[in-house]
Amino acid sequence: MNTNDLNTALYEKMAAEQDKYRDWLKSQPPAEVLNHAYEYTVREDIMMAMEELELTDAQAQALLDSPTPLADVYRHFEKLETGYMDVIRDSIENRADDVCKVLDEQRSVPLYLHSATYASQHGEMAQYNRSYQVNLDCKEAIEHTISAHYADNRLDTESAVKAVLEKFGSERVQFILANTIQHKDSDGRVSRDNKAWSKTIPMPEDSGISRHCAYLVVDGVNPGLTDLFTRQVRKTLQEPEKSSVLQKLKQEPPAHKPALPKKQEPER
Repeated sequence: MNTNDLNTALYEKMAAEQDKYRDWLKSQPPAEVLNHAYEYTVREDIMMAMEELELTDAQAQALLDSPTPLADVYRHFEKLETGYMDVIRDSIENRADDVCKVLDEQRSVPLYLHSATYASQHGEMAQYNRSYQVNLDCKEAIEHTISAHYADNRLDTESAVKAVLEKFGSERVQFILANTIQHKDSDGRVSRDNKAWSKTIPMPEDSGISRHCAYLVVDGVNPGLTDLFTRQVRKTLQEPEKSSVLQKLKQEPPAHKPALPKKQEPER
């Protein structure tokens, strides 16, 4: 056999060994399959490497002489000290940094409160489009977060609201909710208080007919849950204002009343 033939023969022998291992694994109960998942994955990676690897005649023949060359290579790999966990840790940290960067960018994009027509006429379409994309992300985040925090016929409003406000800020969240409620003005599942509140939030000039504003309506969850979410947003944003007023009152010195003049005794 020449070198190519030896490498081909070794690959075919290892492939047959992996096929036999796969068939055995598929016959095992789920718990046993999970126990061997790592080994199976590494063996697959070894086979992938073998497709491009060119061993010398001596190396290929040495492995061919083993009844189980693939298992032998796996056992050798298992004993090695690798930087695998360092790669995992780096991946976690890098992904977290990427998410933090995206969140910072989302919060830094100003909320654009003019129509597309106005933006086009004033050369501000770039600002309009950036704001619209983050608005769309916010709308979808509200839907996903409400769904994720709803269980057993109860919505964990505090946790849901906190998660969305931290990502998108109060101004944008209020805009999306007010836009949604204004588009659902005839829906009886939305409270009168929230409908009245929605009319106090600034909107683009064409919000009632804008195609983009229609796309920004929270429709992926029950309107009753959106109403509860909105009520909690309003409550959360009002609490710091109340705390600030109380704190200011505590810091201000009490007003002193002017002393009343002493009543003079009549002369005798």
